[in-house]
Amino acid sequence: MSTGIDMGMEIAIFLAYAAGLFLVYLFGKFLLLPLKALGKLLLNSALGGIFIVIVNLAGDIFGFGIPLNILNALIIGILGLPGAILLLIFCN
Repeated sequence: MSTGIDMGMEIAIFLAYAAGLFLVYLFGKFLLLPLKALGKLLLNSALGGIFIVIVNLAGDIFGFGIPLNILNALIIGILGLPGAILLLIFCN
């Protein structure tokens, strides 16, 4: 008694589904990489902005500060501590 589909066809359908699932997995993985990098940049920039506010509060005592704007927050967010030192040198 035959069902009309031979064993080779069932294996081919299974392999097609498996390949399709694998491609969906890879596509999702490639989409998440830029989102992770963007999330990390936004977090570091927010922390850079907080650092600028702290430096400005402490700088009021000593007479220096860093202007708080998006560009300076991004510089500190991307470069970290060296970026903060760079801004302290160039802004004062």
